[in-house]
Amino acid sequence: MNNESCSKPDISYPDLVENIRQWGLDAGFQQTGIADIDLSDYEPKFIDWLNNQFHGEMHYMQHHGSKRYRPAELVPGTVRAISFRMDYFPPDAKEPWSVINQSKLGYISRYALGRDYHKLMRKKLQTVAKKIEQETGSTGYRVFVDSAPVMEKALAEKAGLGWIGKHTNLLNRDTGSWFFLGEIYTDLPLPIDKPVADHCGACTRCIDICPTQAIIAPGKLDARKCISYLTIELRGSIPEAMRPHIGNRIYGCDDCQLVCPWNRFAKMSEQADFSARHRLDAPELLDLFSWSEKEFLTKMEGSAIRRIGFDCWQRNIAVALGNADHSEAILQALTEKHTTASSMVKEHIDWAIRQQTT
Repeated sequence: MNNESCSKPDISYPDLVENIRQWGLDAGFQQTGIADIDLSDYEPKFIDWLNNQFHGEMHYMQHHGSKRYRPAELVPGTVRAISFRMDYFPPDAKEPWSVINQSKLGYISRYALGRDYHKLMRKKLQTVAKKIEQETGSTGYRVFVDSAPVMEKALAEKAGLGWIGKHTNLLNRDTGSWFFLGEIYTDLPLPIDKPVADHCGACTRCIDICPTQAIIAPGKLDARKCISYLTIELRGSIPEAMRPHIGNRIYGCDDCQLVCPWNRFAKMSEQADFSARHRLDAPELLDLFSWSEKEFLTKMEGSAIRRIGFDCWQRNIAVALGNADHSEAILQALTEKHTTASSMVKEHIDWAIRQQTT
């Protein structure tokens, strides 16, 4: 397949795009946009980010070479990316700051409170893709949900779904940033949408609030300092200097989104699967720390949290317990868990005990 070679003269592409938008809405997406695949403006920034080692131990970020920013190398024949947005903020969850400000509770990033979004969104994207295929005949396509070397935020920005804010998340004037992105790469030469303007202005709230100062410049994130990286992506020991800044955030961090003025327009999710499960919106740290590995695997079945594994889960909770207000119950729980924990978790328990006793 060569670029525009899949153009079908009997198809009205503007009408097809309108159908795709409606199919997206029917599937549960809130917005759809079409982008070309020229990411040359983003390529040097990404390469510079890698060269500065800001990706830390996320080695997969460099494994695919130029396929990440040259979509036609990843999926030959691709000429367009159809970008979809789905709101995820759970309407039944406790107010975030009320959890963050209670040191004996654990804070979990709002995107991970319910079922894992990957399978849910991929199934919905496949439904839309099949409808496109039924309308146009055999086409070349592939769907993505954070599952391959795809610059989803860059493509979404080009597709007019929003702009990349200073915290590196995509922002939308009408709904803020509490949404997931998914893509369909296609060989159909669909009309493209216009990007929207950047509306961050002089605001630096996201930069100022970051507990670890991971946003080192507007639009530039040192992932090695980011709490989301430290609690989710990092598989080994969390650097001691970072531990006090993590507070009670045991899976991800939302601070930069919580202070963003545009999120006052955020819409609650319409997906029941994104509702908080097992009271994870405001859990007691000691309750979570008492789970056995079997309990963790059972309760986190179908959750994005399950992928970090039991050891990292305990490691994160141990750090949060170390940061909590002094409590004899915490000291007792840390001491008891020390006898059965892995060596990596024991290191963090030792640190937590020192924090609780000084």
